[in-house]
Amino acid sequence: MFNFSANNLTLLSRTECHACFVFVMKDRHTHRVYRLYDFTKSQEIAPDQVYCAFGKVNSADKLYLVIESVRPDTKNSALPLSKTAREDR
Repeated sequence: MFNFSANNLTLLSRTECHACFVFVMKDRHTHRVYRLYDFTKSQEIAPDQVYCAFGKVNSADKLYLVIESVRPDTKNSALPLSKTAREDR
């Protein structure tokens, strides 16, 4: 397992599976899209807010970004969501 962290993320979608919540989030600067897994089902992630996510990469047979914590991104939250970021959702 490896550590990961990502900043400046906005929520694109949230899906509830049997064992976890799956959050699809997009980095506003690089436009990378991440699929983050919350197996504890404890993370509260709201749309129209910017987040930092921290966790582990589990690469047994499939790449999973497993969330350990999510918090509001205070550095980038002052930047307004761009029109294209709102339209992407």
